Amino acid sequence: MVSLPIFIMLIGILVSISNLTTVPWNIEPTGQSMATLTSDTSVTFDNTTGEQLPSKGSYDVSERYITLNIARDGSLSQEQGTRNTANANGVQAIKVLIREPQGVSGKRPAMVFMHGAGYGTCDNSFGDVASDLASAGFVTAVLDKPVWNTTDISRDYPASAKAYDRVIEYLRGLDNVNAKQVGIYATSESTWISSYLLQEDRDIAFQILLSPMVFSPRQSLGFFVTQDFTLVGANDGYQSIVQRLFSVDAGLFGLTNFDIHTLVPRAYAVPTYVAYGSKDVMTAQVEGVRAILYNAHKAGNWNVTVRSYPVANHVLRLGDESEEGTPFADAYVDDLIDWSVGTTAGLAQTSERVGGTNLYQSIGLPRALKARRTGTIYGVILHATMLLLLLASAVMSLIALGRKLVADARWRRRKHQAIKLGERIPPKPVTLGFAHGFGNALLTLTLSTMAALLIFIAGLGQVVMGVVKLAWGGAPTETPGVMYWSWPVIQVVSIVVVWAWSRVFMRLIEVAWQRGLIQWPPRKDAVKNIITGQEPVLASTRFGRVLFWLLTFTMLYVLLFFAFWGLFIY
Repeated sequence: MVSLPIFIMLIGILVSISNLTTVPWNIEPTGQSMATLTSDTSVTFDNTTGEQLPSKGSYDVSERYITLNIARDGSLSQEQGTRNTANANGVQAIKVLIREPQGVSGKRPAMVFMHGAGYGTCDNSFGDVASDLASAGFVTAVLDKPVWNTTDISRDYPASAKAYDRVIEYLRGLDNVNAKQVGIYATSESTWISSYLLQEDRDIAFQILLSPMVFSPRQSLGFFVTQDFTLVGANDGYQSIVQRLFSVDAGLFGLTNFDIHTLVPRAYAVPTYVAYGSKDVMTAQVEGVRAILYNAHKAGNWNVTVRSYPVANHVLRLGDESEEGTPFADAYVDDLIDWSVGTTAGLAQTSERVGGTNLYQSIGLPRALKARRTGTIYGVILHATMLLLLLASAVMSLIALGRKLVADARWRRRKHQAIKLGERIPPKPVTLGFAHGFGNALLTLTLSTMAALLIFIAGLGQVVMGVVKLAWGGAPTETPGVMYWSWPVIQVVSIVVVWAWSRVFMRLIEVAWQRGLIQWPPRKDAVKNIITGQEPVLASTRFGRVLFWLLTFTMLYVLLFFAFWGLFIY
């Protein structure tokens, strides 16, 4: 049987590609935990001054706005910029909401809030916590996120750090602000920026880090997506996609943020308050706290307070953050205010440094992740070619369908006229002219392969939606559905399709031999008869032959696509 060697050759190529694109992966140890010293999250100090320390609600709060025009490199500009984006000269008009305590004398500590992922503004971000801190005696500043003309994957973190520093410098220049007591409140993505900021500005007095990412974006995002793929119930096959995806060499596309080095001692050289939520599915908390403490101690800073809040999500809220009005966890705001007040007052902390619910981390950080240029180039070429082939196949198929419909319509009119005139019914026109059953085989294999591709897309789409729901604080579904069963189904369908293609190629070889095309020497007029359609191998029309080979190459590219993502690893 000729089909068996062809099948073995095809499946061997696909299995080899799946194994060659496999990325070394180590997420051990799993189930890491770190016990806190107390379940109490409150922060207390030894107040030897005898004066009552301010707390939330101690003062009324006033609000005012300023606008800073900041250039693309993070410097102040005299040119009027555009809000929430950059103008033609790269200047963004950044609006800043200043909140100040009323009825208080002297110079006050201050805090600048730094945005996480997305496109936050001064009006829709940090409103509750910034107001609460201001009511406890802090001058707070919330600014539009410095984005200029960047996107989520091309953010300029060093320039963003300079932009935040411009606001810090503004606060330091206010008459009611103690220039030596200006700190930052950074959350999620901005904890990468805060590292640049503390290296740039060594006068930052303190920092509050909410759900810090700690490690490089490649490692942090690889951890986050891998863990969440598991939590939503995705098949292990879909989880292997993470390995390949986060091994991309983003530098080929001008994206340099994937491997930034922000885990340095200077990033934790000031008094630091770290807050995590036990339901946060985006951060490597156990390894993160260890890294923070190690680098802080290396910088000579032993003033690090860690708090872990039960039931809270990535942004320390209770419930789904996509819904408005979700409250902060338990006493989180009170705790950070108490810590900020006591720290800026220079008091000695009496509460435990690590408190709250025990820290837990389901998998290890994928430290082996790195850019793989060869795999990236191959993947880009493969995906681009497949998309072009799919587009060309769709266009050709529509043309073929249109030609057939037009030809059939004309034939029906001629048939009716012939019947009406009592003439002989004309033969049905040949549109594609497939011979030897190749037309039916092509249709069946194309539909089967495309069905497998659609199932793959549906399964991956369900995984992505589940991860997004988890990231917003939702609960994973109890019935994973297509994201679980689709992977083995696609694997089985792919094997069947490869076997069917081997049968088609075998039949093609047999017919070509019978027509004298692959004999040596070739039979006289064999090529001519095949081209003219007198003795067709595939189809009697040139359009049919072109359509066959185009669809064949497209479907084989889809199989190569499956192989790239590991569907031929059993």
